Amino acid sequence: MTRLTRTRNRNLSSLQNEIDRVFDRFFPSREDDQERTSPQSVWRPRMDLIETDEAYRLHLDMPGMSRDELKISYQDNQLIVSGERKSAQTDEDEEFVRVERSFGQFRRSFSLPRTVDADNISATYDNGVLTVTVPKAETVKPRQIEIK
Repeated sequence: MTRLTRTRNRNLSSLQNEIDRVFDRFFPSREDDQERTSPQSVWRPRMDLIETDEAYRLHLDMPGMSRDELKISYQDNQLIVSGERKSAQTDEDEEFVRVERSFGQFRRSFSLPRTVDADNISATYDNGVLTVTVPKAETVKPRQIEIK
């Protein structure tokens, strides 16, 4: 008999890790294992994925970065977002007492279905949020069938 117990004080970071695992399971990437172990990948921007009848929309949090520090590419059904957030610098008479903000290079890749309209992928960057819109091809959009 399996015994189920409930944890009363569930930590929010463990919940976020669980959500990340669900995203990774349903939207796997080829570089996932490399990203987790690569010394180049110090941080991963948080991401939301939204699906509508018309498109997929990704929102990635990139606070403190400019659009010039970001790169987006698409090849072989892989959407890749990469860049680097530089660490903060201090003056000669200053010293960091505590550092909690992540910095360094990152690379996130997403396997997309073959049914996207790759020629019309677009991206905007506003207030530290990168939004990538991946339209669906006409053949996969739902349509109403008229009954005669």
